[in-house]
Amino acid sequence: MVKTTLAPGSKVVTDYYDRADLTRYMEALGFNLVGYGCVTCIGNSGPLPIDISKAINESDLAVTAVLSGNRNFEGRISPDVKMNYLASPPLVVAYAIAGTMDHDFETDALGKDTAGNDVFLRDIWPSPQEIQSVIDSSISSEMFTKDYATVFEGDHRWKSLATPTGKTFEWDPKSTYVRKPPYFEGMPKIPTPVTDISGARVLAVLGDSVTTDHISPAGNIKADSPAGKYLAEHGIDRADFNSYGSRRGNHEIMIRGTFANIRLKNLLLDGVEGGFTRNFLAGGEQTTIYDASVAYQAAGTPLVILAGKEYGSGSSRDWAAKGTALLGVRAVIAESFERIHRSNLIGMGVLPLQFKEGETAASLGLNGTETFAITGITALNSGGVPKELTVTAGSVTFTAKVRIDTPGEADYYRHGGIMQYVLRSLLAE
Repeated sequence: MVKTTLAPGSKVVTDYYDRADLTRYMEALGFNLVGYGCVTCIGNSGPLPIDISKAINESDLAVTAVLSGNRNFEGRISPDVKMNYLASPPLVVAYAIAGTMDHDFETDALGKDTAGNDVFLRDIWPSPQEIQSVIDSSISSEMFTKDYATVFEGDHRWKSLATPTGKTFEWDPKSTYVRKPPYFEGMPKIPTPVTDISGARVLAVLGDSVTTDHISPAGNIKADSPAGKYLAEHGIDRADFNSYGSRRGNHEIMIRGTFANIRLKNLLLDGVEGGFTRNFLAGGEQTTIYDASVAYQAAGTPLVILAGKEYGSGSSRDWAAKGTALLGVRAVIAESFERIHRSNLIGMGVLPLQFKEGETAASLGLNGTETFAITGITALNSGGVPKELTVTAGSVTFTAKVRIDTPGEADYYRHGGIMQYVLRSLLAE
């Protein structure tokens, strides 16, 4: 099966497709217009047919997507599609014609012409001169001026939306898109002193290059995931689940989606992919990361993430830090951090710690079953920032580098996060 969609980033694209007489040929190949903007690369190209989705999941098939967008994170295009490849638009069409990724364009024909002769990609690939000729005849500045002149007006559906009045937002308790977040619940006017961490358990042990999309996926919501079950319980049909990206105004969805990427590999489990972990309060049984978090938070147990190199790489998604904090994670200990995600963790009151050079969780003999204590961070209360903290994990004790790198970040952490810092600053004016 080949599922084809055309989702340009701008209406201007369809204008110059029409001028270049490309539209009818694209539609003949199955590339019909489905929308504009973040569609395919954000997981909004629609679900696969139920029978195909069932076969993929029952047989654990590694199916693929090819797209010309700017994101190809694992599982992003569809919760049923594990592997995604970026390619130029002509190559996307070529792979769709081939119908398989197991295709060598140099030696394998795309098909046959009307005379029965093999047609290869090189036979139909346009020359730079041909491309420039089409650009010159099909694209003009007036096209952009015309389409963007009314870009913010919206259609009749947008214009007919009821708009509430007043100075404060009216939270709708029934909404599954926008809910009042819990960031300021019980927040005292004066920040409480920073405390060390004790009795913590490990929520996940992760490897290298864990991206923000692994931590907080933006694509479609899988029906049997905690987020999918939440939506079903609130009366939302599967066809209307939409994506994590579209429901990021609902923290209940986003908490359930944190660490829920279908390709996440939590090393607390053997050979299991997805948002699962072990609940050590229940004898180490396997459960979803969200359900384990609920149990740990009910018991007052803080949580820790262990990770490898380049933790938080990829797009700088704020929900990767927000969801981590709302799951009850107090600290992330990694071999190295992506710069922005490290800063975002501090902004949500999560402590980023870095293993010393040459040390890893594995080299220290840690497997994630240990109970953790992290001491020394209380030095922040006297105005300083400690360079290292002492971490005790079971019978293992080691020092970790504090990755609070600036005085401003120290202030954010003392306040429990950047939002609390800003709100208290406004109240003090």
